[in-house]
Amino acid sequence: MENQVLICLSEEGAEAERVEQLTGYLRQELLSAGVADDVRAAPAGETPPGARCVDVALVGSLLVGLGKSLTELGQVVSVLRDWLGRFGDTRPSLTLTVDGDTLEISAATDEQVARAVEIFTRKHSAVGT
Repeated sequence: MENQVLICLSEEGAEAERVEQLTGYLRQELLSAGVADDVRAAPAGETPPGARCVDVALVGSLLVGLGKSLTELGQVVSVLRDWLGRFGDTRPSLTLTVDGDTLEISAATDEQVARAVEIFTRKHSAVGT
């Protein structure tokens, strides 16, 4: 079975179109960096009958295939950190989920993000190898 990381992007007060645009940029960044086997929109559940709005959480979700081991997780996280770093103070929030374990990156300092990412990556890279 392929290891996967679910990345959910959000931005406070953003409309679905903005989140979709940012998610597309992030997807391209991950693909062009060559750090994952596959990067695609996360599959959505069934839309309730009569629903007329788009769930922003689904629009901002990517499923990243990491192959048979999680050694690529560190590379994916490195791309995410670089991408977020270009936003400055108004960066979007990201959550990463691997095997039911979630890391949220939102209103944290760069040092806090670096430490949390290091722990998360070490934990899941060791498990998947």
